[in-house]
Amino acid sequence: MIQYLRLVSTPGPSTAVPCSFRGFGPKAARGSLNTKMEESNIMRKFTTKDLTLAALVAALYAVLGYFGNIFGLTFGVVQIRFAEALTVLPFLFPATAPGLALGCLITNLLSPYGPLDMVLGTLATAIAAFLTARMPRWYLAALPPVLVNMVILAPMWSWAEVGAVNSAFWAVCGFNAATFAVGEVAACYVLGTVLLLALPKVRYFRTMIPERRLAHF
Repeated sequence: MIQYLRLVSTPGPSTAVPCSFRGFGPKAARGSLNTKMEESNIMRKFTTKDLTLAALVAALYAVLGYFGNIFGLTFGVVQIRFAEALTVLPFLFPATAPGLALGCLITNLLSPYGPLDMVLGTLATAIAAFLTARMPRWYLAALPPVLVNMVILAPMWSWAEVGAVNSAFWAVCGFNAATFAVGEVAACYVLGTVLLLALPKVRYFRTMIPERRLAHF
């Protein structure tokens, strides 16, 4: 579009100077608006799918946690949470990470260790999920839940059981760390590996997995 700007520097006849402005006008405005609307629609669809997936994982984690508690496994001497198999999911679906943390929080409402487990247990799950989403290989996806739970929850349980940091605390902490490792390996590496290998073969879920992750299978 060509516009004329009248420049007046001294009294006298004004001078019209042609100036060309590109990128303006009705067509450019409509193009910019359409682009923004398309980006908004894509973002809204992506966010809705992510929230739905996270909510489903949170609900499933809580259901499995409550189910395991019926048999004394969720908070048992050797803690084997069936729900912990879901902690490998952020490797395939990063959006499931907050769902895992929420599901863990709901499950830990039953914890005999009270608010301490609700806070630290949920924190451990959130950290493990964050790290799992960044693992370079699928067979490493279960490693963060195993290690993080050993490092955070074993001392927490030991403190709740002993009440002081002394020789008894370290003995109990070592025992708890070992039992946590056994339980997490059983849930994450055994059951979790089944999920990691099976889900990419399901067409519905395969479309939701990033291409860089599908390359591992």
